[in-house]
Amino acid sequence: MRQKYNELNRDLIVNINGELAHRDKAGVSPFDSAVQNGDAVWEGLRLYEGRVFKLREHLDRLRKSAELLQYEGLPDDDYIVEQLTRTLEANGMYDGVHVRLTVSRGLKYTSGLDPRVNLGRCSLFVLAEHKPPVYDKTGITLITAQHRRPPANVLNQVIHSCNQLTSILAKLEANAAGADDALLLDLNGNLAETNATHVFIAKAGKLLTSTTDACPTGITRATLLGLCQQHGIDHAVRDIPHAELFEAEEMFVTGTMGELVPVVELDGHAYAIGPMYERLSELFAAEVARCDDPPLVSQPR
Repeated sequence: MRQKYNELNRDLIVNINGELAHRDKAGVSPFDSAVQNGDAVWEGLRLYEGRVFKLREHLDRLRKSAELLQYEGLPDDDYIVEQLTRTLEANGMYDGVHVRLTVSRGLKYTSGLDPRVNLGRCSLFVLAEHKPPVYDKTGITLITAQHRRPPANVLNQVIHSCNQLTSILAKLEANAAGADDALLLDLNGNLAETNATHVFIAKAGKLLTSTTDACPTGITRATLLGLCQQHGIDHAVRDIPHAELFEAEEMFVTGTMGELVPVVELDGHAYAIGPMYERLSELFAAEVARCDDPPLVSQPR
């Protein structure tokens, strides 16, 4: 599945360190850490009727990632929200919007890997696009990638890093196989996630998902687990061997880019779009509708 070009995004205004510019005229220094080393962290946000769903949780995760990488000069939450709001207003955005919020270690005075050559102030990038959920709600297909997700002692997955080489390599495998995405295992052969989303399965009426030992934590994932707790849905977070995935009746993936999306095939094995997916989709939609955070932007007239 290739995302289609959206004509609404032709003249986007983007935000780089508080400066608003047309997408084709914005510039990033080659001395920025994001360019030099992929040394940046990010969050994907979704705008629903002027409100960003779980904004506080996303900002907390962004800050945690930056702290684990020992960033200096990270802008405070109020400044980030101010720049996010300015960007949405500049684009006249209100609904059906996905935001890529990125913070890098900032500018270096000379090229190199060593953070000690950084100038001590992070860079902030706000990219908002007209982008409804990107996956086909009728279902997607997956293949199991040969590439594996590394454990925390190789790469701490709590860090939501812009350096996504493992995901890119897995996505190349999926593209070559004609699948929508790739499913990744950890080094022990247990489920980790896909190249872009978390994975849930339904087996004998119980919802299962992997630990986050070899994948990032997820805001949508945590929301679903909370809904299960709230509504008495039997569930567990544990290691799931690859073979067990083929014993499940249902499989679906979650993420800010696509919300909840059913998987209809993994490695040629078919899955039904069943009652667990349908119930959780309804509960998630209701949770989004209940969001009572103050709106960042008003509906354009």
